Amino acid sequence: MPTTLVTGGAGFLGSHLCDRLIAEGHRVICVDNFLTGRKENISHLLNNSSFTLIEHDVTEPLTIKEDIDYILHFASPASPKDYMQHAIETMKTGALGTNNMLELAKQKKSVFVLASTSEVYGDPQIHPQPEDYWGYVNPIGPRSVYDEAKRYAEALTMAYHRRYGLDVKIVRIFNTYGPRMKVDDGRVVSNFVVQALKGEPITVYGDGSQKRSFCYVDDLVEGILRLMQTSYIGVVNLGNPEEYSVLHLAEIIKELTGSSSPIVFHPLPQDDPKKRQPDISLAKKLLDWEPKVPLREGLKRTIAYFQKIVQQ
Repeated sequence: MPTTLVTGGAGFLGSHLCDRLIAEGHRVICVDNFLTGRKENISHLLNNSSFTLIEHDVTEPLTIKEDIDYILHFASPASPKDYMQHAIETMKTGALGTNNMLELAKQKKSVFVLASTSEVYGDPQIHPQPEDYWGYVNPIGPRSVYDEAKRYAEALTMAYHRRYGLDVKIVRIFNTYGPRMKVDDGRVVSNFVVQALKGEPITVYGDGSQKRSFCYVDDLVEGILRLMQTSYIGVVNLGNPEEYSVLHLAEIIKELTGSSSPIVFHPLPQDDPKKRQPDISLAKKLLDWEPKVPLREGLKRTIAYFQKIVQQ
């Protein structure tokens, strides 16, 4: 039974990873300080003998006595609302947290998987974005605390590989959605679904023409598990290359929820990217991976999750 440590394991992505890893026969150590993670995401695992919860801030060193086969470093505020509210914590998690987890991986000779983000590409000037694109990022803009934390984390991860021969993989995650997103996290899918279910105006920023690619969480988790089991060292994009405008997404969600909510338009936030679409050629070749869940099917599952919460 391999032992896998997941930082941020009570978050949206982290909790789905914990579920899947346990289903695959792993013993899972979940590390979370609950800054943005939630205990209800993992409450169903607390009595599972294959699951251990450690409440800990990864910006402080972590001591683990047992052997660890894999470390999946997913700790960090990840929605714009959260990382702007917790700007310094976000940067410290990307810097100190990544350093501490790399030190633990070096000590335990673990495979290290870093959760990075499409945000490292900034407001891209190349479309779609391949892994060898260096990005177009404002280093002092309001989104920079997250962008630069992840860029630094990537650089540090590769430095540990070059100096210590650490087995490292970096997954650049594009827009992902699904159950366990927070009601108030400010991300576009959760925003639109909750507003539609409550009959509130659906708030589209700009004119809604900006394009996004939306990947259902189960597809993403499958890609991460395939990547962690390879011998590949370096960066891989994981996301859904199928593009939708933000306005089209709002219209689909309005249709699927049967909502009468009006769509209203607000000014576009600073540095909001106009396009974001992954080039997943490498993931297809290396992992034999591509998303399977169509947008409408994934949205139906996500809407069903939020309906239970909104009706409470």
